[in-house]
Amino acid sequence: MSLTHLQSFVAVAEEGHVGRAARRLHLTQPPLSRHILALEDELGARLFERTRSGMRLLPAGEAFLLHARRILAEVDAAVHTVRGVTGTRSGG
Repeated sequence: MSLTHLQSFVAVAEEGHVGRAARRLHLTQPPLSRHILALEDELGARLFERTRSGMRLLPAGEAFLLHARRILAEVDAAVHTVRGVTGTRSGG
């Protein structure tokens, strides 16, 4: 499971739509959809119901969302801690 997959999942969950989430993440829809499918495959559970108007979280997705947000927040905090210690402002 990659951070990219978690970021993709959270964006789709919050936007409720793959197209809007793709724009938010500066991606196109096909790779974003592949991220979601790969995550669902790895977890062995469908996270979203695909509807005509977008994506709706299923119970497994609702349960996973809290954890995904927490993981991403922890990674962000770790990056800020390291940058504070080293005095760097950006990665790269």
